[in-house]
Amino acid sequence: MDLTTIIGTVLCFGMVLFAMASGEGGVSIFIHTSSMVLVIGGTTAVTLMAFPMEEVKSIVKVLLVTAFNRGSTPPDEIERIVDYANLARREGLLALETKLKEVDDQFFAKGIQLVIDGFGADTVRDIMDLEAEWQRQRHSLGKTILEQMGAFCPAFGMIGTLVGLVQMLQNLSDPSSIGQGMATALLTTLYGAMGANMIFLPLANKLDVRAKREALLRDLMIEGIVAIQSGEKPALIKEKLKGFLAPSAREAIAV
Repeated sequence: MDLTTIIGTVLCFGMVLFAMASGEGGVSIFIHTSSMVLVIGGTTAVTLMAFPMEEVKSIVKVLLVTAFNRGSTPPDEIERIVDYANLARREGLLALETKLKEVDDQFFAKGIQLVIDGFGADTVRDIMDLEAEWQRQRHSLGKTILEQMGAFCPAFGMIGTLVGLVQMLQNLSDPSSIGQGMATALLTTLYGAMGANMIFLPLANKLDVRAKREALLRDLMIEGIVAIQSGEKPALIKEKLKGFLAPSAREAIAV
């Protein structure tokens, strides 16, 4: 689980709620049902207009994995690949089949299965490259959807504010209601700004960072799996894969 996502979310909403609660009237004055419905419903509606339904539905799963699944690290993957290389060198490629049940990563498991099935190095690389490219496109589309939702959300907040102002101006005969009407109108702008800057845009950025990290891991896995299929020495594979790490991180890899 990614603690930075949880800590950031708690701190962000906690500070906003503290600011609301510390003023006169407390948090209750910031709750307005129709404004919430307009911002949330409007953002959802135009997102469905802009993107296919299957892509919008899949973004929920992508977000859950992105926000809360920490995932493996390049040093972890290097150690695993070297371990597999040692096994293949001692007992042959077919011995890797006993390791497949331990693999949670479907991408890595698919690559090892291709090696076990006897495909050549070029074929394995081509198939894995296509798989990695599909995953990159999926994350890119997810980032685009979240960024668009981050743009739609404050726009509907402004629309709600304009609607509230029009309704308020229709009742200027009662000056005592102007302050209340203005406060209600501005709440939709608040909801829109909160949705964009506290939910959609941060998650889009998180998805982008995770996608780049995952792309690096995929490239590392491809190189490692192809090296195993080619029968390269484990020590050589390790040195080759260290090229994917920053110099400061290479010392963490056991000699």
